[in-house]
Amino acid sequence: MEPSEISPAAAAFEKRRTVTHHLEITTPRSVIAPLADADAADVQRITDASVTARVSFLPSPFTLEDTYALIAARADRCFHGVRDRATGELHGVIGVHGRPFGMVEIGYWFAAAARGRGLATEAVDAALTALEDLPGCNGIEAECALDNHPSWGLLEKLGFRATGDAGQRPERMLMRWHGRPGIRIDVC
Repeated sequence: MEPSEISPAAAAFEKRRTVTHHLEITTPRSVIAPLADADAADVQRITDASVTARVSFLPSPFTLEDTYALIAARADRCFHGVRDRATGELHGVIGVHGRPFGMVEIGYWFAAAARGRGLATEAVDAALTALEDLPGCNGIEAECALDNHPSWGLLEKLGFRATGDAGQRPERMLMRWHGRPGIRIDVC
C-alpha cells in the first residue's frame, strides 16, 4: 500500500465519520443545535424515568455525570438540543449517529411536558431534511420499540418503514426512511 493510500478499514471509518453531522436548524417553533456542557442540567431535567425506560443506553436514574458523558463529542455521533425559539426551554434531544456504509441513524426523546404538541414531528422532520442532502449519506435509519406507539406513528408519518430486522438495541425494530409520504420520483 502506498503511503498516500488508506486502508479499507480506515476508508470505511472515514465514510462513516463524514456522514455524522452537527445540525443547526431553525423551525417555526424550535432551534436545533448540538448539545454543549452548558446544556447538561436541562438535559438531565427532561430525561426522566419515562425516557430512561424507553432508551436502552440511558441509565436510570440519569445523573449529571451521565449527561456530560452523553454530550461528550465522538466522531460517529452528535446529540442535539431542541429548544423553544421564544423561551429557550429545552423540549427534547435528537441524536444523529454515523453507521457503516454511509448510513445515518436518527433517534430522539422529548420531555413529558413537550409530548403531544407536534414538536417532535416538526423537529425530526427538519433533521431529516438536513440529513437527506448530506454528502455520503446513503440512507437514514431509526430503531423503535414495537410497543412505543407514539414514536412508531411519528416515524411512519415522516416516511419510515419497518425493515423486518431487529435493531441493535434490545426489543427494537429497524426502520428505514423512504422519503416523505406523497412524494413520488419518476425515473426515465
